[in-house]
Amino acid sequence: MKLSGKKMAPARCCAMAVVMCVAPYFAIAAPNLQAQDRDPTQIGIIGSGTMGGPMGLLWAQAGHEILYSSRNPDQLMELVRDAAPRASAGYADAAAFFGEVILLAVPPSAIPQIGEDYGHLMQGKVVIDISNPRADRDGAEMTEGWLEMGTGLAMAQYLPGVRFVKAFNTLGSRMLGNPMSDGQRIGVPIAADDPEAIEITAGLARDLGFDPVIVGALSRAKEFDRGSPIWVTGASAQEIRETLNLR
Repeated sequence: MKLSGKKMAPARCCAMAVVMCVAPYFAIAAPNLQAQDRDPTQIGIIGSGTMGGPMGLLWAQAGHEILYSSRNPDQLMELVRDAAPRASAGYADAAAFFGEVILLAVPPSAIPQIGEDYGHLMQGKVVIDISNPRADRDGAEMTEGWLEMGTGLAMAQYLPGVRFVKAFNTLGSRMLGNPMSDGQRIGVPIAADDPEAIEITAGLARDLGFDPVIVGALSRAKEFDRGSPIWVTGASAQEIRETLNLR
């Protein structure tokens, strides 16, 4: 299913998202979730590439409801078919409206514009940022500044009023669907200032097969930014705790 929205006024677009996407999902019985005693979550994914695409598929297989988005939703139909019947596709405004949880799987240089265009649709929602700055793509000066501040705090400033979480940025795409390394489950560090948002994200990490590691406040996300000792190493939860001096 594809949601139209790019050429519509925001209010009308969001209403269309509810009619065309949300309503059919409530009639679908969810399979057994990997995490017990949890209802399926509506997840809007902004950026459906090498990370957002497979993460959405795995979450759909765990019973969650997914709305993939991109500038060209027609190109997402294969993802939607693979994740059927719990997935649809639309533009970013539809994903921002649909999701109880929003996954930002885009370059950090795209997040300021996302905040400006769709931040009002994400107010009060859990927004998970998995981005990593890269000088050759995002610009050397911006990358240096974001890493100096910490990308968690740096990206959160563009989305005031949301429950911002930094997580999953230490994973490589090859780890998705293969959450083991050297016989141990790979850990996922999580940082946020909202305890409930941390717990929601931890549950979603478990649904992907990873071990969540609660690092603490969003300011501590800097400790697992790009280039840190645990970035894309496949470290276990215990190894992450030892490296970051967590109890």
